[in-house]
Amino acid sequence: MTGVSKGKGFQGGVKRWHYRGGPASHGSMFYRAPGSIGASSFPSRVFKGHHMPGRMGGDRVTVKGLRVVKVLADKHLLLVSGAVPGPRGGLVAVGKAT
Repeated sequence: MTGVSKGKGFQGGVKRWHYRGGPASHGSMFYRAPGSIGASSFPSRVFKGHHMPGRMGGDRVTVKGLRVVKVLADKHLLLVSGAVPGPRGGLVAVGKAT
């Protein structure tokens, strides 16, 4: 089943990449911050593809292994059990599992 996932907007590293974060108390400034993103003198840059905060969701997603519970041909409905991508009432494409 293929659809467009729900958009989450701009999210930080904790939600987007499951960073653990730091201590939340005793005046810590490292609660949900990403922390160090690269070395200093070598390589003197941040590698491409580094996990950073940014826009999350709204991507084309294919979920395999969903179970078709019932087919209501007279109402043109297909009842599916599982994590169907997208919002309620969204359009999804159903294909054969390979």
